[in-house]
Amino acid sequence: MSEEKPTFTVEEVDSVTPAPRARVEDVPVPVERKRDYLDGFLAEKPQDIGPGQPGGSIYDGVIDALKEIFDPEIPVNIYDLGLIYGVDVSPEASVAVTMTLTTPHCPVAESMPGEVEMRVAAVPGVRDAEVNLVWDPPWDMAKMSDEAKLELGML
Repeated sequence: MSEEKPTFTVEEVDSVTPAPRARVEDVPVPVERKRDYLDGFLAEKPQDIGPGQPGGSIYDGVIDALKEIFDPEIPVNIYDLGLIYGVDVSPEASVAVTMTLTTPHCPVAESMPGEVEMRVAAVPGVRDAEVNLVWDPPWDMAKMSDEAKLELGML
């Protein structure tokens, strides 16, 4: 079997003319950047949202208040930890929070629901607050937000 090897020719040169550089003056008319169409869309609040619905002032205030409460054993707030199963705001501005704890033997099992109720009741516009502590479904790490997982080094 006879294989022919390719032959290469090497050409030597002394210098090469550099390519012309692009210049701003070469543009005949100043180019305006169009406004990003998402800027206004993302900044605008949805229309016709009641204060008790997601995106409304009371609902968002309750979520912000929940994000200020931290689990004493885990340095993550209880909302991102996935301990809050639901926030219901009635038309009369009564708020019911359904939550769980990491375990039934949690050392703050007696004090955490009271703190949640106190913080939620302090949100402007909330008439009264109620906390329902449930154990079903049980909490697991899959309920944590990506922010919480990142904070704990799990991502």
